[in-house]
Amino acid sequence: MGTVVLKLTNEKQESVISDFEGARISPPAYARFAARTPGCIVTVYNSGKVMFQGQDAEIISARYGSAIAKKTASTASATLPEGFAEWSVVGSDEVGKGDFFGPLVVVAAYVDHSHIELVRELGVRDSKNVSDPEIRKIARDLHAVIPYDYRILHNPEYNRMQQTMTQGKMTALLHNTALNGLLEKLDHPPQAILIDQFAEKATYYKHLSGEAKQVKDNVYFSTKAEGLHVAVAAASILARAIFLKEMDHLSRQAGTEIPKGAGAKVDQVAASLLLRYGSDRLKDWTKFHFANTKKAQALAEKRSRP
Repeated sequence: MGTVVLKLTNEKQESVISDFEGARISPPAYARFAARTPGCIVTVYNSGKVMFQGQDAEIISARYGSAIAKKTASTASATLPEGFAEWSVVGSDEVGKGDFFGPLVVVAAYVDHSHIELVRELGVRDSKNVSDPEIRKIARDLHAVIPYDYRILHNPEYNRMQQTMTQGKMTALLHNTALNGLLEKLDHPPQAILIDQFAEKATYYKHLSGEAKQVKDNVYFSTKAEGLHVAVAAASILARAIFLKEMDHLSRQAGTEIPKGAGAKVDQVAASLLLRYGSDRLKDWTKFHFANTKKAQALAEKRSRP
């Protein structure tokens, strides 16, 4: 099935709507019009983009303009099959690895080929370029549109596991369990799985060597995977939204706003919490093996001196 996306003027959008009025169907979210003919589904989005899907997509779309050139990362052709960005894909990404406070969160999200343009219309892109309020809004919309699964490794369990394994292994285990959980929900397998690469493929599967159920079929790994398929970008946004919710919960517990990251502000807040609640409580809220712990302890000791 072919897919063509055009960016059209208001006048041309109205022409499309007029031409297909007799085949109108209920439009998806963020679209103002949709129609179904024997050879093509036409969707007019609020953004001005018009998507043509079906065996006659190229023929019909040619009446209205030229297709939008799709930008992909320069590494895509070297690591992924041609046309991968338009496949039905499960994307997997994690959030929280570099944050002193808060858990490690992994999300696996599935975007079917037929939903790719809709997901883009929701504003899905690299979460690093999206503000926290927008992250929350997009995540709420995604929740109603695509299937996904997630795993949260809270700080007490993280610190326990860290005694015997690396953060990389913990991350690999979370990806694998989230992927297994999502695949069990799907009616049919995806064309591929794309994991935002945090370790080499051989290392990733070495981390999973003790796991009875490993996801291995049609799995690809790539850095900057958010730019290679919208499923990874969606997973990243959902993971970030879950992480933000967990941070809200920690802030309520601590009675102060908990900062993200691992910078100087984090050290200052951690020192205050250490003096107020003690080391055991701080450990419940942080990745205790980070260098921030010693920095916070030094600050707390300095503040407590007469």
